[in-house]
Amino acid sequence: MTNPVLEGLARARRSAVHLEMRDAYQPRDPEFIAWQRGKRLDPDDRSSWWRPFLDVVVETTGRGVEMRRARIVSEPVTDYIKYEYDVTFPNVAAGERVRWLPRRKAADIPLPGTDLWMFDGSSVLFTYFSGIGEVVDREWRTEPAVVALAGTAFEAVWERATPHEAFKPV
Repeated sequence: MTNPVLEGLARARRSAVHLEMRDAYQPRDPEFIAWQRGKRLDPDDRSSWWRPFLDVVVETTGRGVEMRRARIVSEPVTDYIKYEYDVTFPNVAAGERVRWLPRRKAADIPLPGTDLWMFDGSSVLFTYFSGIGEVVDREWRTEPAVVALAGTAFEAVWERATPHEAFKPV
């Protein structure tokens, strides 16, 4: 089975943006479970944290594609968001820019109903989740109104959000 996110990144020429709006994803993820049990990445030992997706980030940004991720989070943050925060520094080191926005600061931003990736400002990949955060489906959309909504929402969140290096989860 192919991964539509990886396909989108492989085709991207200018930009790839990712908007995340859930407070928990995939609760049975082995890495999240290991983190809950105390596993932490060692910033000084790249081999301890390098993941296959980071190779994709390096390759994508190396082609000149700007990769940005914005996360809208509730406060106080969930354990899953604490985990995401802790494991984000490798994404930044690989070339992805990441920002965080407390949900109360996003209350007046018109947002799509689910997380998304948008590639080159022309196609949107929506990801649909179960109530507990498991991926149940993905859908590509290219209608101009849908692309405009996704782009406007992402840019509004990005403008208000705090860069990863300055964000401190509450």
